[in-house]
Amino acid sequence: MGSEAAKTQRQARVERQTKETQITAKVDLDGTGRYDVSTGIGFLDHMIEQLARHSLIDIELDCEGDLHIDGHHTTEDCGIVLGKAVANALGDRAGIRRYGHAYIPMDETLTRCALDVSGRPYLIWKVGFTRDKLGEMDTELFREFFQAFAQHGGITLHVENLYGENSHHIIESSFKALARALRQAVEIDPRLDGEIASTKGTLL
Repeated sequence: MGSEAAKTQRQARVERQTKETQITAKVDLDGTGRYDVSTGIGFLDHMIEQLARHSLIDIELDCEGDLHIDGHHTTEDCGIVLGKAVANALGDRAGIRRYGHAYIPMDETLTRCALDVSGRPYLIWKVGFTRDKLGEMDTELFREFFQAFAQHGGITLHVENLYGENSHHIIESSFKALARALRQAVEIDPRLDGEIASTKGTLL
């Protein structure tokens, strides 16, 4: 009974309106991986679509940002809004598995992600690139997205590219690893029967 009640409430809508970006996001943690993403940065769209597809979290995201300056505000703020949406959809985090991990290979590349949907944000980012840009996106901005997502999602997040050469493969495997680990962590564990996965009795 507790698990079913938790599942029906696992959706959220978040808006962010600043002088730098105007963003609306919706997530459904119990979706099928559907997505409708428009950030103005083609490569970022592609990565968030991968996040949705491989986590099975439905994501709708529309962003108008100050891309005439650069992609920083758009990238970071999309991470903020998606993190908040996931956190809001989780509510008190009752009944979830809490931990997740994934190893994702992509051709010559292997990336590992481990996370704890703990309410305590932290990012370990051991990912480097051989190129400064992918499409029109600066590769240094990917860390900003992951940092913002972890901070506002209340997630302890460790991402490490173990090896690889192609920058496209490195970052795509990072997003897919996040997706698979997140899918695992936010799933309802029927054996918990709606209880919090902590001896403290809270994850917030």
